[in-house]
Amino acid sequence: MANVRGCNLPDDLYYHVDGNVWARIGAEGVVTLGMTSYACALAGQLVAATPKKIGKQIEQNKTVCTVESGKWVGPVKAPVGGELIEINEAVSAKPALVNEDPYGAGWMAKIKPTHWAEESKSLISGAEIGSAFEAKMNADGFGGC
Repeated sequence: MANVRGCNLPDDLYYHVDGNVWARIGAEGVVTLGMTSYACALAGQLVAATPKKIGKQIEQNKTVCTVESGKWVGPVKAPVGGELIEINEAVSAKPALVNEDPYGAGWMAKIKPTHWAEESKSLISGAEIGSAFEAKMNADGFGGC
């Protein structure tokens, strides 16, 4: 697992670095996605999470959920496009779950991807994660999680 400035970034995931979101491809080809620990640190404690409706087609880099904290309201963008097939009801009921466990119980949505093979090429994984997020944090002037 990469740890950049105190932010954990599991190396078995795919990341859209600019969007601060992660993706995990499952055995059936379903992509689970959520916010990175870095995104959680930037946003602060989440107080609301409003996902799009199940069945909606979501394009890559378009909003799959809108989240709100005491200091920020913004989109969680899909790292890949496809059909929204499931939302995390636990996060809708308790948005702070994302802050507590962003890569586990705080996942946000599941998408049946339309073009995983092509779109996943724009995502970062493995050994590249640490340097990609270090560069982003430097550009953002981020001190740490």
